[in-house]
Amino acid sequence: MERRNATAARRTAARFPAAVAALLAAGLAVTGCGAGGERSSADRGVREGGRTAPAVPDGGRAGTAQPREGEQRSPVPAPDYLSTFALDVDTASYGYARRTLAEGRLPDPSSVRPEEFVNSFRPDYPRPADNGFSVTVDGARTGRDGWSLVRVGLATRGADRAAERPPAALTFVVDVSGSMGEPGRLDLVKESLGLLADQLRDDDSIALVTFSAEAETRLPMTRVGAARGRIREVVDALGTSSSTNVEAGVRTGYDVAVEGHRKGATNRVVLLSDALANTGATEAGTILARIEEERRAYGITLFGVGVGSEYGDAFMEQLADKGDGQTTYVANSAQARKVFVDQLPAHVELRARDAKAQVAFDRRTVEKFRLVGYENRAVADEDFRDDRVDGGEIGAGHTVTALYAVKTRPGATGPVATATVRWLDPATRSPHERSGAVATGALTGDVWGAGHDSLQLTAITAYFADALRGGDLPGHPGLAALADRAGAIADRSGSAVVRELADAVRQAHGLRGPDREPGEGPSKEGELGSGDPYS
Repeated sequence: MERRNATAARRTAARFPAAVAALLAAGLAVTGCGAGGERSSADRGVREGGRTAPAVPDGGRAGTAQPREGEQRSPVPAPDYLSTFALDVDTASYGYARRTLAEGRLPDPSSVRPEEFVNSFRPDYPRPADNGFSVTVDGARTGRDGWSLVRVGLATRGADRAAERPPAALTFVVDVSGSMGEPGRLDLVKESLGLLADQLRDDDSIALVTFSAEAETRLPMTRVGAARGRIREVVDALGTSSSTNVEAGVRTGYDVAVEGHRKGATNRVVLLSDALANTGATEAGTILARIEEERRAYGITLFGVGVGSEYGDAFMEQLADKGDGQTTYVANSAQARKVFVDQLPAHVELRARDAKAQVAFDRRTVEKFRLVGYENRAVADEDFRDDRVDGGEIGAGHTVTALYAVKTRPGATGPVATATVRWLDPATRSPHERSGAVATGALTGDVWGAGHDSLQLTAITAYFADALRGGDLPGHPGLAALADRAGAIADRSGSAVVRELADAVRQAHGLRGPDREPGEGPSKEGELGSGDPYS
């Protein structure tokens, strides 16, 4: 991840969020469609009979720029009409923002990450039949002169729990410091671990490390099959202690994970904490530098699960980002069950490594564009096909959505954007690409028109996040209107998670006061800067 972050700095200033994290919301099964009644189909890849995307550049560096055998390359558009980022499936920011709003406070704007709001909901994108991704590109007009929303949707094949999958070797690193004694912290962690013990397979392995002022190995890497009772005993015996030395916990956790590393298995460290570090090294970079060699050598990723009403969101997000992993946030038993019963066991199996996306806009039809969020995931355009540059690790059943505000040229018709996703096969590490495209004909409908619930839900979450961090995303209808539209989708779909979204938007509107008219943004052409005032 460090290499990716270094190249990202050449395109946008690094943003260090402050303190908001998120609920893992269940997916809303509503059909995504092009606003003009059109829907682009996913390209079928660079395997036999496939093709790569048009209008994407050769971003390789020396040693990687030349196409691999069987890999095709395409014409190079102007750099300022490209947008490149590593895929992200974090969802922590949205859920913690919901909790903050429910407590009568607005979240800190610098900690709102729009992509995590958007990716907390799962549109019903088509699923591929193999590893890798399907690619869906659609969009609609926002109602403002020349502005549209263009959505890039990526999806992986779901997990078949009855089918064979690689075994998992999971090292749980549990915070037992004094701050975890608050209801909804260690008690929720213990409940979560108990649920997971019943879901893992007999050939999976678990280790357990706890930390407060110091770290302690409570359970070495142990096969689950004959040890479920022992695992529950260890979990039930957990209690809180003194200060929070995350450094000791993560370092010891990786030591245990390396010692218990299983070749051919999915090896992962799962950190469960409120991330309020106050002892030892308290910077994410310092902590992960201690275990960088082992992480790179063994491919052990980090999954961060945040808990607590006061939560070190920025710290956990940086840990997971630099640990090639992801974050989520749980606030109650229902959310814990969603993560540890419905999702973590299924997502043990990877579908793609080092996944990156690049969207090429056509300057003949597009005047300017802005990606909503993903500031922390930016990748230099020329590094898209440099497979030494880290991307995202994506598991089974995931969806990833990126939303763009796009201003088209008056009267222009034709191609608008081509989106390409590139990833490495989890087993062979061979590169693959798939693409999808959208043209002006698919952007003729109104985003708020009938029949576009999936696209509307994406727009609502993006506009909501943008408003919370003080942005000026074109076409924002105001929080009151967003709340009404989310409520209408909840009524039509019966979705409880969309109802929760509507409630959160209303709470934000009540705390924030009257909506202001969004601005037009900079007048220059091409890619606009981040809409994040803190980036």
